[in-house]
Amino acid sequence: MELLKEYWIPWSVSNGLAILVLIAALKKTRLARLLMFILFAWASWFNYTTAHNSPSDYLIYATFTPLDLYSNFINGPFKANIVPIVTVIAIGQALIAIGMLLRGWWVKLACMGTILFFLAIAPLGIGSGFPATLIGALAVFLIVKNDALDYLWIPSSKVQ
Repeated sequence: MELLKEYWIPWSVSNGLAILVLIAALKKTRLARLLMFILFAWASWFNYTTAHNSPSDYLIYATFTPLDLYSNFINGPFKANIVPIVTVIAIGQALIAIGMLLRGWWVKLACMGTILFFLAIAPLGIGSGFPATLIGALAVFLIVKNDALDYLWIPSSKVQ
């Protein structure tokens, strides 16, 4: 509970934005896809930059997770390989962002990657904005289920 007091503002922002994306996914899936593109493009840049400039910043996540499995991983193998691991994560996030812009199976693949990513980081607890990650996964499920899955830049009047 102390962590929530300390990180109340970023946690609230994360969950507020997740709810807005969920609302967009219910009403305008293309807007939700655009928001996911922005989120993952920014996350890719942020993670790549942080990993290469101050990799030890990621070690705080071990204190956020209530699961020993995650904290042991962060303080063990992850600690010894932060830059390569986070670089691969950032590349995956960039691919998800690009996939959100495309069409058909590329969007489905990006959505599957997004859902898996959100579920994988959910155990980081407040460090991942939990339950924002689950809300985001639900929003992406609604995108893949209800969106026309056409290129994002095609005007919606052209989408069947």
